[in-house]
Amino acid sequence: MAFPHGRHALIGFACMAHRVLSGTMPAPILPLIDAVTHWPERGALVGLDLGTKTIGVAVSDPDRRLATGVETLHRKAFKTDAARLLAISGERNAVGFVLGLPINMDGTEGPRAQSTRAFARNLTKLTELPIALWDERLSTAAVERELIGMDVSRARRAQVIDEHAAIFILQGALDRLANMRTG
Repeated sequence: MAFPHGRHALIGFACMAHRVLSGTMPAPILPLIDAVTHWPERGALVGLDLGTKTIGVAVSDPDRRLATGVETLHRKAFKTDAARLLAISGERNAVGFVLGLPINMDGTEGPRAQSTRAFARNLTKLTELPIALWDERLSTAAVERELIGMDVSRARRAQVIDEHAAIFILQGALDRLANMRTG
């Protein structure tokens, strides 16, 4: 069966229809320390490093101790990208998302941060999973230094850097959550 606007448009429509009929609210977009109150105590989180051409994806274990790389998505259209991210979150029984927010070194938000916030706003229209924003300053630079230190070729670094940045972002968020629990 062919859908006039594509299969992903139908999925998006179905999600919106379910929301309207069930009276559910869009997912909140919050700083990490506020988002934690919207997540159950256990459950995986999906970490995202949003680039202009790719999205690095990582996921935590249900106890939120360790971030593991999942894949690097080559960006297409938002609905296609979102459908894949929602499929990953469903496969992993995720309870929320952690998006790296690229804040400038002086603490201001530039075009990349605005783009990340726009992506998060659009994602809330398709999911009820709370979305946390986590400062990702220097994550890609730190990952690149680590990969260079491991003597990973430039070509291979280009293939894995976004996924590794997502791991770095999510692990940083998990470590912060662990510190909050222990006082």
